[in-house]
Amino acid sequence: MKNILCFIFGGFILLVGCQSEPRKIVPETPLITTPVKKVVTKKVMADATTIISKKEVPILCYHNIKDFSSSASGNIKVYTVKPPAFAEQMKALADAGYETILPEQLYDYLVYDGPLPAKPIMITFDDTRGEQFSIGAAEMKKYGFKGVFFVMTVSINRPGYMSKEQIKSLSDNGHIVGAHTWDHHMVTKYAGDDWNTQLVKPKAKLEDIIGKPVTDFAYPFGLWNTAAIPEIKKSDYKMAYILSTKRDPVDPLYTIRRIIVSGTWTTEGMMNSINSSFNKTE
Repeated sequence: MKNILCFIFGGFILLVGCQSEPRKIVPETPLITTPVKKVVTKKVMADATTIISKKEVPILCYHNIKDFSSSASGNIKVYTVKPPAFAEQMKALADAGYETILPEQLYDYLVYDGPLPAKPIMITFDDTRGEQFSIGAAEMKKYGFKGVFFVMTVSINRPGYMSKEQIKSLSDNGHIVGAHTWDHHMVTKYAGDDWNTQLVKPKAKLEDIIGKPVTDFAYPFGLWNTAAIPEIKKSDYKMAYILSTKRDPVDPLYTIRRIIVSGTWTTEGMMNSINSSFNKTE
């Protein structure tokens, strides 16, 4: 009996000892993950042949927007569109389904085959005239249009021309400010320090005004030569704009075609000119 009690008591002690033994904590094995590398596809730039073979985007060029008399000179009539005519033209473009694009979108289309609206158009203005701000930008705003304003820096703040504040306002409201030289001196006649005076300094001045890079340049009178293109590239312009002449087959980005909207055209004539001028093959 005594042996049985000892056995039971010993078993009880053993049972209690087993239950009170602390539970062993097995450390978790950390999960090792391999970082996923992001594969960035490098865009391949189109060559000159591909760029020049693409369908051209219509680009309009305006200068003066003001009244003129029937006895005005031929030059005035060509370079000046009356305010009611300009308003009618903007409405006609909107009614026809055109959507404005800006230089960056044009560049992406030409170089990387980026997308465009079904009916793209670019509206540009040369020479810094005050009515381009007071009439041009105001009229375009009705249709959500944005434009490109090529500025001669010599004219800033002069009577009849845009002020620094107006130029900055254009940029702040989604328009693009481009350079149009210092004093409209013809590019084909540049020599020596002319490149710095007409290309580099105007770009720097405009960038100081708007606080953004200036990447677009318009040739005065639309005149260019092959000697100018390397200088324009060195000045960090991405594209340059001529008028309705043949583009350069080597550097088509520096000979983007535009047409001047003449004050002698009807609105119907302008719309016809868009179709006839930009559906040609080189």
